[in-house]
Amino acid sequence: MPSYPEVRLYLSGLWLLIRGDAQGFRLLDISDRGMMRSFWAFVWCLPGAFISWLWWRDYLLEGMPSGARIGGIFFVRMAMLEIFNWLVPLILAGVLCSLLGIARKFPAVVVTVNWLSVPFAYLYGLLSLRFLLPSSLDTALALVHFALLIVMIVAISRVMRMICGPQPLMITTLVLVLIVPSMLLTEALQRFLGIYPL
Repeated sequence: MPSYPEVRLYLSGLWLLIRGDAQGFRLLDISDRGMMRSFWAFVWCLPGAFISWLWWRDYLLEGMPSGARIGGIFFVRMAMLEIFNWLVPLILAGVLCSLLGIARKFPAVVVTVNWLSVPFAYLYGLLSLRFLLPSSLDTALALVHFALLIVMIVAISRVMRMICGPQPLMITTLVLVLIVPSMLLTEALQRFLGIYPL
């Protein structure tokens, strides 16, 4: 598994790409081996994701009868949901890259998207932690949640521009493929896995 200094180096490279500096590619391993190693990002995301799962568990319990309990299988199902939402967009992006004739760029897409997931997992985790605490700022927190989504879209768009060049249509299509499918399928998967509020 990549060490903390290595992950920090990858995140520094991503920050340079977001700022439009191609030197960021020097800090990322976009080889085939680097692409496979980038899936360790899922493990790095788990602490932040776990906090989000705790918030979702609390949200589910609010809609259940008093005294209801949610067992450990809930966390297994949440992990399954995360894996599905992680892999499906990347698979679709791979198909799209093949159709567009840019398959050689696919490793860079996977590496950057995987490692970009790490900071956002912790940002969403911190926000979920705030949701878990008693608060009268639910509306404001929901706006922050939406703002984070916008920031993520902008970050992915800027990174895709560095990978694909000034190709607005290609960039837009890639961003949509990387973000929209998980948004559309999340509710259906939650219902299927039995982790949707009653």
